Amino acid sequence: MLNGKNIGFCMTGSFCTFHPVIEELKKLKKTGANIIPIMSYNSYQLDTKFGKAKTFIEEIESITEHKIIHTIPEAEPIGPKRLTDIIVIVPCTGNTLGKLANGITDTPVLMATKSNLRNGNNVVIGVSTNDGLAASAQNIGKLLNRRNYYFVPFRQDNPITKPRSLLFDPKMIIKTIEMALNDEQVQPILL
Repeated sequence: MLNGKNIGFCMTGSFCTFHPVIEELKKLKKTGANIIPIMSYNSYQLDTKFGKAKTFIEEIESITEHKIIHTIPEAEPIGPKRLTDIIVIVPCTGNTLGKLANGITDTPVLMATKSNLRNGNNVVIGVSTNDGLAASAQNIGKLLNRRNYYFVPFRQDNPITKPRSLLFDPKMIIKTIEMALNDEQVQPILL
C-alpha cells in the first residue's frame, strides 16, 4: 500500500517521543515508501535529556536515505514540485497545532504542510502536547473539522500527574497513513 508513496515525515519538538517515532520510521521505510524527512528548527537544533540533535539527525538521514529539510526555503518547493503524496507530523506539539489551526507558516514543518496542502494532499498528525485538554484543545478541534487532516489515535499521556496531556499511539502511525491516503480516519481516534 505504501510502496512508492512519497511521504513527507515531519518531526517537531516533543523530544520524549523521538525514540519510539524513529522505531516506527524504520518500519515505514521497510514498506517501500520514499520518506522525505523534515524537522522544525527546534527539533533539528536542540540537544535535550532525550538525546543530541546530531545523533537524531544522523539516524533519521540514515534510515530515510535523504538529507533532512530544516529551513523554510528547502520546504517551500514541496508543493510546486509535487514532492509528497502526504505529510505526516509526528510528533506534533501544541505550538505546531496552534499554528496549523491558525494559518501561521513560520517553520520548515509548517511550510512543508502548507505546500503539501496546496495540492489537495492529506496531513497526518500525531498529537504530543501537555495542554491537549486545555489551551490546545480548541486547535485540535479546528483541525478535526477541516478537510485533509487525519489524526493518529491518541490518549491521555498520564492522567494522574499530567491530566491535560495528550499523546499519540506510535504503533498506529503506519495504519493512520495508509487510511489517510484513502481519505479515511482511523477509529477510534480517542484511545
